[in-house]
Amino acid sequence: MMNELLYKIPAHTPREEIVAQLKAHPEVRFVSLVGIDMAENDTDEKIPVQIFLDDIDAFYNGTAVQTDGSSVVLPKIATIENAKVDLPVDPSVNWFVDYNPESSDEETGLPIGTLRIPSFVVHEGKRVDPRAVLTDTLVYVKKELLKFFHENPKISAAPSLNGADIEDIVFTSATELEFWVKTPLDDNASIEEMSASQVMNEQYWERTHGAVRSALEECLIQLEKYGFHMEMGHKEVGGVKAQIDDTGRMTHVCEQIEIDWKYDDAVQAADNELFIRTFVREIFRLYGLEVNFKAKPLIGLAGNGEHTHLSLAAITKDGKRHNLFAADDQNAHYMSAVGYGALMGLLKNYEAINPFVSATNDAFNRLKPGFEAPVNLVYSARNRSACIRIPVTGSSPKAKRVEYRVPDPSSNPYLCFAAVLMAGIDGIRNRIEPREPIDKDLYELAPEEYFDIDKLPGSLDQALEALEDDHDFLTEGDVFTPDLIETWIEYKRTNEIEPLRLRPHPYEFQLYYDL
Repeated sequence: MMNELLYKIPAHTPREEIVAQLKAHPEVRFVSLVGIDMAENDTDEKIPVQIFLDDIDAFYNGTAVQTDGSSVVLPKIATIENAKVDLPVDPSVNWFVDYNPESSDEETGLPIGTLRIPSFVVHEGKRVDPRAVLTDTLVYVKKELLKFFHENPKISAAPSLNGADIEDIVFTSATELEFWVKTPLDDNASIEEMSASQVMNEQYWERTHGAVRSALEECLIQLEKYGFHMEMGHKEVGGVKAQIDDTGRMTHVCEQIEIDWKYDDAVQAADNELFIRTFVREIFRLYGLEVNFKAKPLIGLAGNGEHTHLSLAAITKDGKRHNLFAADDQNAHYMSAVGYGALMGLLKNYEAINPFVSATNDAFNRLKPGFEAPVNLVYSARNRSACIRIPVTGSSPKAKRVEYRVPDPSSNPYLCFAAVLMAGIDGIRNRIEPREPIDKDLYELAPEEYFDIDKLPGSLDQALEALEDDHDFLTEGDVFTPDLIETWIEYKRTNEIEPLRLRPHPYEFQLYYDL
């Protein structure tokens, strides 16, 4: 039955073909215009598909649906007095069909589907959403890189590539999604039962069992049908051994899972991330399991990361594609000068981009020493405590990339990718000299060596102060405007930092209640 379904409408599909496909799939009953607000909430309306078919041009123009922008997080943009926003669809990316496995269409007997269409949020004629920030960033960075390469055609460590021959730049990204899985309404597992993530000899990539295994396999199989090119799903660093009750049902489940899929263009990669999170949550729920994407859901255990892989490719006049991060001699150099420049830009500007990368209070609960958390401002080929890794890819130049280990599932991927790209081009243009990689085990360094290594900010408050003090590189090209940065800082302080400060922490009762 599932093979009869319409899983996606590929990017740039002509309108008449979209209409034909939807008419051939009556189980797709609704259309949802997916606009992303600044807090990463995605809209999920249920618009009868016939309305879309009757006036598809209006949806492309952004005039079909006008909504109240005060109901989404667009601070200082959509106010009570001027709240109307338009939602024009984005035809340059894939549109996915979200099926409800718990509700069947009476006529077809198939699950009822909703076509989720990524859309921009437009207020007074201006795009004001994170997708727009990323798309505008890509346009600006591409223009600046082309200018840079034409003015500086020689690329150190990659003399085979002449910058004057570059005609186009392609940005690709991929994310690794980690999440904790548990049985709902279960007896809480004792922390002593848990496997601390530092001791991972018997945990990492261990066999999954029962409902967890079934849900994980179902996710990989179904997501492959959507065209995500799934690469792997596996157990992560710890958890509790499940129990089996009298009926044979698994109980007391609590373990961490990771799934990976193939890279894609930057905007598409961000869209993929949001869809897959929702899909995974729904599939695991069918198996009686809860999924938690929180950065640090459990005390004393590894948090959920969303390691982000970034790469730049050049298209030359002969039509060939070249990885700009790769050196000609992979054995002699980690990366080309372009790759090192981008990497050093990330390290140099980390504190300023951090509020867009680690965007919540909880993100910093994860970024603490131990638990495989990236807390050191260094890069490495193999050390998990470094904030940046250059994955060992063998001799293939195509696979050379930067793995940014700081983001987590609460990061807005659109703002995260955009900030990272702006930091990267700052490093490339300014030719920041590369540091030496640190491939030692940082946990085994002598104390005096370890404390000499720069560390990530310890809190969201510190990160916002750094952004406030240093953001000139972000405002170049008017992608991150001063108003956007100011609004972001104010929103985070008002809605996340101050409310937390005003509330006593539950642990304080344990410490001080009887004093």
